[in-house]
Formats: sequence, structure tokens, C-alpha cells
Amino acid sequence: MLKAVLFDMDGVIVDTEPLHYKAYFGMFDHYQIEVSAKQYQSFTGQSTINVCRQLCEFFELPNPPQELVDKKRSIFKKLFKSDPDLDLIEGVRELIQNYHEAGLTLVLASSASMGTINSVFERFDLNQYFVEKLSGADLKASKPHPEIFQKAAQSSGFGIENCMVIEDSTSGIKAAKAAQIYCVAFKSPNSKNQDYSKADKLISNFSDIHYSKINPYFNKSNSRIKL
Repeated sequence: MLKAVLFDMDGVIVDTEPLHYKAYFGMFDHYQIEVSAKQYQSFTGQSTINVCRQLCEFFELPNPPQELVDKKRSIFKKLFKSDPDLDLIEGVRELIQNYHEAGLTLVLASSASMGTINSVFERFDLNQYFVEKLSGADLKASKPHPEIFQKAAQSSGFGIENCMVIEDSTSGIKAAKAAQIYCVAFKSPNSKNQDYSKADKLISNFSDIHYSKINPYFNKSNSRIKL
């Protein structure tokens, strides 16, 4: 039976991807590196420090990865305060409220920094619905490593067979399945060229996984998954 839902944040709860895009490319310009669209898309779902380590290695930069992280976050913070287009993903507040009213335990498992997570949750008044928030930036391994979802399941107080992940990225889906947790892939309009093939269910509208619809489907499908 479904007892807990583990949410990704960027591309699932809030539409921060355009802001991250602007912040990353502002940082790329600052360090005079040319990142292709394909390379940038491969970063989706990964922590900023992991991305910056890859950039320093790929472009042979003498700068420490944390310096790039700090620059990107500085640009992002300015955009977060000033960009008028920042908003929740359509239908996600209704989904969160639906799960909360159904008695499900909600945990956030995001690659974003805790500072960004807290800013988003305070701006959109989401703390009331979640029992725990986890940041991949505070963990040893980044998605697609399963650590964040393993810890999120532990935080929920339920076994992995009672948990469901909602993700929008290739890395996040791989992390969920590596943790052996049922995964719904949300085809986010801002997450391009992601691989949803390993997900247990693919959606493009959150109304498709409201509790009355997903609970019977989850029970039926999850019973066939070897845990």
C-alpha cells in the first residue's frame, strides 16, 4: 500500500529550471567556457557541485569546483528575488494537498542546495505538507546514486515497498530505481531529452496520479516488482 511519496523539486514542484539555466550560463560566461546544449542537458538532476567538478575536469579549469558553485549560486539568488516568472509547476499544489489530505507522508529529495529548497518552500508555503526535506548537496553521492532516495524512504518511516518517487530527470529516475523504489516520471516541459524508459509510470499531468487513481495502480504494479 502507498504510504509515502518522495518528491524531487526542480521540474516537479517548482519551475526553477529557467532560472538555473540563466544562472549556469551566466557562470559559463564568467569563466569563458562554451557548454553545448547536449552537455548542459546531461546535467539535469545532478547537484551543482557534481556539475562543477565535471566542468573543471572537462575544460581543465584551474579554479576549484566550489568557486564555480558559489558564482552560479550568487547569480541564481539574484534571479530568485527578481525574476517574475518563478512559479510552481501547474497542478502540483493540488497534488500535494491531495496526498496530504489522504494521509500520505511527503518527503522532499532534491539535488538543490538546502538554501534554495528553503527559499522555495517559504515562498510557496509548502513546509506544512512535508515531514522532511533532504538536499543532495549535503550527501556524499549525487543522483543517479540512490543515497538520497534511500535516506528519504528512511525519513518517511516506511519501507521502500510503501514509497513512491516523482522525478523528471534521467539521473533522478535512475536513482529511484537503484534504490528499488517505484518511480513516476513527470514529463516536465522544462526538462528536455530525458530518458523515462526506466520509470514505472510516465505522466504529463499531475491529475493522473491523484491518490484515488495512483493507489490502486501502485498496488497492482508494485506487487509485480521484486523488492
